[in-house]
Amino acid sequence: MTSLRSWLPSLLLTAVFAAATGSFLAPLHGQQSSADSPLADPRSPQVYPPGEQPDDRRLGPLQNLNGHFPFSPPETLAAWEARAKALRERVLIATGLWPMPAKTPLNPVIHGQVQRDGFTVEKVYMESLPGHFVTGLLFRPDEVAGDVPAVLCPHGHGGRMQELSLEAVRRMIVNGQERFEASGRYPKLARCVQLARMGCVVFMFDMLGYADSQQISYEVAHRYAEPRPDAVTDEGWLFYSTPAELRLQSIMGLQVWNAIRSLDFLEQLPGVDPNRLAVTGNSGGGTQTILLGAIDPRPVVTFPNGMVSTSMQGGCTCENCALLRIGTGNVELAALLAPRPQAMTAADDWTIEMMTDGYPQLQQVYALYGKRDNVLCRDYTHFPHNFNYVTRGMMYQWFNRHLGLGLSEPIVEEDYRLLSPEQAAIWDDDHPQPAGGPAHERAVGHFFAKDAQQQFAALQANDPAEHRQLLATAWHTILRRSLPAPEEVTRENRLKATVEEQGYLLFKDILQLPAEGESFPTLSLYPKPAGEAGKAWNGEAVLWVSKHGKASLLNEAGLPVPAARDLLDRGYAIIAADLFGQGEFRPQADAEAPQRIVENKRHYAGYTYGYNDPLFVKRVHDLLTLVAFTQSEAKSWSNEQVHLYGREGGEPLAAAAAFVAGEAIDSVTLASERFRFAEVDSYRDPDFVPGSVKYGDLPGLLELLGQPLRIGAF
Repeated sequence: MTSLRSWLPSLLLTAVFAAATGSFLAPLHGQQSSADSPLADPRSPQVYPPGEQPDDRRLGPLQNLNGHFPFSPPETLAAWEARAKALRERVLIATGLWPMPAKTPLNPVIHGQVQRDGFTVEKVYMESLPGHFVTGLLFRPDEVAGDVPAVLCPHGHGGRMQELSLEAVRRMIVNGQERFEASGRYPKLARCVQLARMGCVVFMFDMLGYADSQQISYEVAHRYAEPRPDAVTDEGWLFYSTPAELRLQSIMGLQVWNAIRSLDFLEQLPGVDPNRLAVTGNSGGGTQTILLGAIDPRPVVTFPNGMVSTSMQGGCTCENCALLRIGTGNVELAALLAPRPQAMTAADDWTIEMMTDGYPQLQQVYALYGKRDNVLCRDYTHFPHNFNYVTRGMMYQWFNRHLGLGLSEPIVEEDYRLLSPEQAAIWDDDHPQPAGGPAHERAVGHFFAKDAQQQFAALQANDPAEHRQLLATAWHTILRRSLPAPEEVTRENRLKATVEEQGYLLFKDILQLPAEGESFPTLSLYPKPAGEAGKAWNGEAVLWVSKHGKASLLNEAGLPVPAARDLLDRGYAIIAADLFGQGEFRPQADAEAPQRIVENKRHYAGYTYGYNDPLFVKRVHDLLTLVAFTQSEAKSWSNEQVHLYGREGGEPLAAAAAFVAGEAIDSVTLASERFRFAEVDSYRDPDFVPGSVKYGDLPGLLELLGQPLRIGAF
């Protein structure tokens, strides 16, 4: 590793010798450049030969929901628990639940009881937030002795009233997937019936847009594809809009919130044992089961079926949100339940490789706790994607064991008399359906935004340290990188030269962070050594950050712009870089370096930024590599300082990098503090950062800086 502080003194001596021998254009090492090459021209910012790009993994294909998401568990329990803590925080932040919103009164209404053999069914609606209703069916056992366990059932796509054709059920009976024609046509209700007959209280709540949950339509929640012309108005914003993404408001987040409040409802029901709560769902309901188990300590056992996989992570808009799966996936998220028991199956779908790719890794995590038997995956790859009779039977036995039901096994699911449409419908003349539509969407967004603002304001007034910690955790999660160690950064010099009449030295380098597969070009200007014409180096370096990259150091004549000339005249060294998407470092030929977007027919930010860092974050990563490069291994140069200078649109990048870099930066100067993430109007904008507005925008970042901050010229 070669750092600025360790190589600069010897480099300057080399430059003095080179001046005497006329060899300023000879590279230190690496590629040789002809005298007429732009690479060898000290008045050109070009570092690479025409057509060459950095050797950087980020120029490759973007990750998408259909990629591979391998999980490599840490080797020690301490390492896993540190990772698990960070991942839980990420799930909360990504789903818009950091801090957890205020739990307003549920105001549950239970009505319309129907008696069946061994159980009752009742209709439920309640407010997960003021004016937003969760609907569903509540199943209770007839015979109850003391407080009983409760099971929450997120139903998955198709809805709780999903009906299969008689022909389809008969085929399933023939191949062993179902047992009964009648109840087999409503397989999602079948598990609620059997669990109630086993002695559990069961609540199956509606996903948004299904059955009686129509305040947000099915088309919006699950089939959104094109931006809506009224997405942002003076009255507020809709889901999928840029203001919603800047506040981390998503359909996925709202459904997770509805699941949390549904668990609150079950926990508070008379006759329910709050210490024996379970969750099970399949497909989209499996996704909700994974996330609820990851962030809520109350479920003592889960059965997340159909979505624990290192392959496809969930194709619906309701299963994706920004930040969630960058560098992780559903298997690792499921591991967050450990050491609490969970079980699942591998089927002939995207879970088909689970027995060899996913399940062994889950067992490794559970083994760290000495609870290897608390996770189970069975090979049902002869069945397609479903929660059929055989899989349900596996779930019944798992819950029987871990909820302490004490039933004799095997537990055999029996048929039941179906509910009529009237018996299953939540809304009727006495319980009218609430209004929904765009106005309701805006009200939901307003509730979450106002709640967060009020919590931040209260914390800032009453507990500034906790307020700062909450913001810092969020920004660390968004920016997703700590400062690299100096020895992790390598340098390839492409040119050292002098500009005689201007009195400075110029260097063209490529910095590399091999551990991340990243590299980018830099341009550095240094005052001449003492004893030569010009100002001697004062031992301090300015990291020049501009949206125009390293070319912003030089004017059209290839000489330092006035601000750079002033710094050189005052003895400062200046280092600038083409960060990802700037200057020579472009993944595509566009003057504005727009965000690259995952190919998907639905225009939703979560499909890209749920799996990939935004362009802004990639650029912050490059700045952190640049900061790490300036750090000295030898402390003899105690007077040397490193400063970040954000200008010409580089101000938020400089602020973000300074926040992460901490004491490695001695001061921060921003030419202006007028920038606001809130003014970004597209998820394709280079400055788009999910969550940035929720967590204080640029002023929130500046609040977190530990270094002296100056606004104006350096």
